[in-house]
Amino acid sequence: MPGAAAGRTLVRMGDAPNGPTLIGSVQRAFRLLEAMSAHDNGAPAKQLARETELPLATAYHLLRTLVHDGYARKLDDGAFVLGDRLGTLRTSSGRAQTLLSRVRPALAALRDELSSAAYLTFYEDGEIRVAEIVDGPRAPRVDLWVGFEDAGHATALGKSVLRELDEEARREYLSRHHLADLTPRTITDPPELLRRLDTSPLAPAVTDMEEYALGTVCVAVPVYSGGTLGSLGVSLRADRRRRLEDVTALLMPTADRVTRSLSLTI
Repeated sequence: MPGAAAGRTLVRMGDAPNGPTLIGSVQRAFRLLEAMSAHDNGAPAKQLARETELPLATAYHLLRTLVHDGYARKLDDGAFVLGDRLGTLRTSSGRAQTLLSRVRPALAALRDELSSAAYLTFYEDGEIRVAEIVDGPRAPRVDLWVGFEDAGHATALGKSVLRELDEEARREYLSRHHLADLTPRTITDPPELLRRLDTSPLAPAVTDMEEYALGTVCVAVPVYSGGTLGSLGVSLRADRRRRLEDVTALLMPTADRVTRSLSLTI
């Protein structure tokens, strides 16, 4: 990736320290849940261990964890069934997809008008997360070589969220995130980052001027889903940076429409 220095120790999307152990545990837990789902009246640990080909001790350990977190439930006769929390996850996922389906047409229109990929993020559980990307052959997305959770300081989408947070929330976020130098243009000094956010010439829009990836500039504006803060943005080739004011003028009304759509009761 242009601008990525060799030897950096940042964890990129898809990397996982101690991955085999963690991923293996998750896979085994999923196998137990799948086995449970085949038994309407539940099944004992020994049967689930046999069906999933897991050692009994491993099955017991994972089942205790699943019960503790609400993903499984232990009946009085010792059998295990799926827990109520799985139903909550299905409901939450369905609601999120319904909300996103409302705003995809607006993101697609933005992409088509600007020939640029459009992005939607939300600030959830203290992290900036990508919720939707609408791109196409003539509007390719940026290669997300570093996850947004590790690059909020270097992306217009992340900086838009940081600009809207209050001072305490900003300090808390910055205390948990290292401002890594992703390109020679990345701002890695917290006071300088905050100064630039507060003095953005396109406010409330903010820009990323090749700070995440050389050759790409981005602009983003805030959006809300009820009380949840987010950002809407687009990415452009660096040679199109002169269009940023025009792009911002189009982003603002689109962000208003997105906020209204996300805030409607389902």
